[in-house]
Amino acid sequence: MKNKLLVKLENAGVFLDGRWLVRGVSLELYQNSIVTLIGPNGSGKTTTGKLVLNILKSDEGEVSVYTKRIAYVPQKINIDWAVPLRVNDFMGLTGRISHSKVIENLSLTGVENLVNNNLADLSGGEFQRVLLARAIGKRPDLLILDEPVQGVDFNGEIKMYNLIKQISEEINCGILLISHDLNFVMASTDHVICLNGHVCCSGSPQDVAQNSSYIELFGEQAAATFSLYSHKHDHNHDPDGSISK
Repeated sequence: MKNKLLVKLENAGVFLDGRWLVRGVSLELYQNSIVTLIGPNGSGKTTTGKLVLNILKSDEGEVSVYTKRIAYVPQKINIDWAVPLRVNDFMGLTGRISHSKVIENLSLTGVENLVNNNLADLSGGEFQRVLLARAIGKRPDLLILDEPVQGVDFNGEIKMYNLIKQISEEINCGILLISHDLNFVMASTDHVICLNGHVCCSGSPQDVAQNSSYIELFGEQAAATFSLYSHKHDHNHDPDGSISK
């Protein structure tokens, strides 16, 4: 049985302040599938995400959305860190949620033990996991993550990307992942779209890594590093990041 189509963009573009921020973008997002947008700064990744979210309207082409159950974790979130705020309180800021449901959601991202901790005391990786737990609270069909490993160290990145894939499978949601963190993202995603104001190339991670447009944007070293990582990454990670066969 084919996964449900959630969002479809057909040659979509956004024209703002006298210029095209992005143009000619086509993509399809399905349940239980991870699509990653990569590209240099200013390439239109976040703009494309906002098209999917209907925050921005397309000035050309078509955007078709087939679900209302979409969750979003933005690249930046404004919090007054001077105000004490526990994880439990943060989880219920946008709507009432039972304590048992808070624990259930935090458990999905492995941070249920932090429920009574002050948000300001969390590490970068812990905070990202709390944000993720909050986003999946209403079991969305589609989850949009804009640079989800900000402030996370190298080992934390590996764990986070494995966690994202695990969540996609567990709650059967589609994921649109926006990132510049090329190697780990591309090694754990189903489909990659490379943007630079338009779609430079798209396809499987392996195909994109060898595409001349991708190499022109990121250099031959990026393709070589991806190939090396893909070759050596012949194992799976458990939720805690440990290796399993």
